[in-house]
Amino acid sequence: MALGFNANGTQMRPDKSFKRQIKPKTRIAKFGDGYEQRASIGINSIDETYNVNFKTRPKAEVDDVVVFLNSKKGVTAFDYVIPDTNVGGGETTIKVVCESYDVSYDYGDFYSLTTKLRRVYEA
Repeated sequence: MALGFNANGTQMRPDKSFKRQIKPKTRIAKFGDGYEQRASIGINSIDETYNVNFKTRPKAEVDDVVVFLNSKKGVTAFDYVIPDTNVGGGETTIKVVCESYDVSYDYGDFYSLTTKLRRVYEA
């Protein structure tokens, strides 16, 4: 499968150099003498977000992405394929949700879409 996601039968490939932000969830207890104790929170203790862009694409392509994201309403997770050299094939499929996105009307029939996808852990 190619990088990106499948929007109603059409493979949507984001622009190159999308951004992945990783932040471990931890609890920290600080002691008066400068020492601290750290513990991870929960089973899936790493938050991941992906900044994904679709720049200067035909209007129809951006419209397809908008319709797909609208159908998910920010609550329904969908599959997103990312590069991962630790697995066979070099790609991993994860579950993400899209809580917001921006559409830019560049010129003529060419639009851009930017979004932030958040990884979720569910079956």
